[in-house]
Amino acid sequence: MSTYVIPASPVVGLPIVGSSDLFPVRRVYCVGRNYAEHAKEMGFTGREDPFFFCKPADALVAVPSGKPGHIKYPSKTANLHYEMELVVALGKGGVDIPVEQANDCIFGYALGLDMTRRDLQNECKKQGRPWEIGKAFDESGPIGPIHPRDVVGTLDKGAITLQVNGVQRQSSDLSQMIWAVPETITYLSGLFELKAGDLIFTGTPEGVGAVVKGDKMVGHIAGLGDFEVCVS
Repeated sequence: MSTYVIPASPVVGLPIVGSSDLFPVRRVYCVGRNYAEHAKEMGFTGREDPFFFCKPADALVAVPSGKPGHIKYPSKTANLHYEMELVVALGKGGVDIPVEQANDCIFGYALGLDMTRRDLQNECKKQGRPWEIGKAFDESGPIGPIHPRDVVGTLDKGAITLQVNGVQRQSSDLSQMIWAVPETITYLSGLFELKAGDLIFTGTPEGVGAVVKGDKMVGHIAGLGDFEVCVS
C-alpha cells in the first residue's frame, strides 16, 4: 500500500449549525461583480456573463457561531478591502445543471468575506495578470457556520449588510444579484464539473472599502444572522 512521502494536508472542514458534523470543502469558487451597484463602483455596467476566480480551501477561516473570528492583516498591501457575501455550499453537483434543478444541489448557506488586497489586484488588472495575489492569499476567506437549506429554506432575497466599527458600509438585498444563485450554479457547471463540497462566494454589494489593524467587521444576512471578524 502506498503512503505519502510527506504528511498530507488535512481536509478543510466547516461547522454546520445544529450538527456536530463538519462540511468538507473541495473547491472555492467566487463570482466577480455580481451586484449592479458594485459593478458600477468598480467601473462596469450591464449584465455581462458571470466570471469566476478561486480561493484555495485552506485560505478559509472558520468563524465560530456567536464568537468573533480573527484574521491577520496580510503582507505586501496597504489597501485591504472587505467584500461581504452569501456563500453557497453544494451537497451535490454535476455538469450543465438545468437552472430549475440548481437549488436542489445546495446543501446550505453561510456568511463570508472575500478579503482583497485591492492595490495588488488593481496592479494585476493593469498588467493583464491573474488575480491570485489579490484574492487567494492566506486567511482571505473568513466564513461562518453553514446553515442547512432544509432548515433555513431557499435564500433568494433578504438583507445583506456589513458594519465596520459600528458604521454601516454595505447594505443591499440578495435579490439584487445580477446572476441569481441558480443561474450562477448553472453557468458554473458549464465550465467545471461541480461536486459535493464545493463552495460558491456569490458576489458583494456596493460599498466595499479598506480596513486596518484593529478594525471589527460585522456581517449580516437575513435568515443567517450575524458574524464578526476582527483584523489584527
